[in-house]
Amino acid sequence: MRASTATDFGSVAVRVPAAARGQRIGLLGGSFNPPHAAHRMISQIALRRLGLDAVWWIVSPGNPLKSRQGEAPLPERVAMARAMAADARIRVTDFEAGLPTPYTASTLAYLRKRRPDVSFVWLMGADNLASFHRWRNWRGIFQTMPIAVIDRPGWHLKALAGPAARTFASARLPEVKALLLPRAEAPAWVFLSGPLSELSSTALRQKAKGRPN
Repeated sequence: MRASTATDFGSVAVRVPAAARGQRIGLLGGSFNPPHAAHRMISQIALRRLGLDAVWWIVSPGNPLKSRQGEAPLPERVAMARAMAADARIRVTDFEAGLPTPYTASTLAYLRKRRPDVSFVWLMGADNLASFHRWRNWRGIFQTMPIAVIDRPGWHLKALAGPAARTFASARLPEVKALLLPRAEAPAWVFLSGPLSELSSTALRQKAKGRPN
């Protein structure tokens, strides 16, 4: 599948968080429906282990791989995310709603074009790595910017045995070299272990509805 490039956006211009030249910025995307403490834990692990200056939570208008049923309105999810972040280094943004496509590959291509002077790192949990081969242009995402995968309970082996991890096995950095990742040339990725959280947005939604997980 053809990789999305920033030129596909034409004259699109959206407001993204401020960043100084040369900063290391982690990007954590998702519906945040609802945001929870595991989002903050993943972000804080990445801040510390990767030497990041900030993490941007990119609240999506909608996940193309998930049903929109029961999804809270975007402004409500942004407000909840800001309340949950509780860390000045975590900045919540909904700029993706201003782009003509909801796919991560296109969003990251746009950011690389918009801010070539910033070192971006895509952040995701191990559960997402396990199913990453289902994402639109997932190979293009690996080629666009470095990726940090943070371990999640029960997903370590499944994530590392998945198609994405196996395809880019040669681009994986040892965990002890995680601080080098933000300046590494893509494709490059690292798998970070650390404190694990069982929390998930799906489980929290089910609990709110009174259904078992």
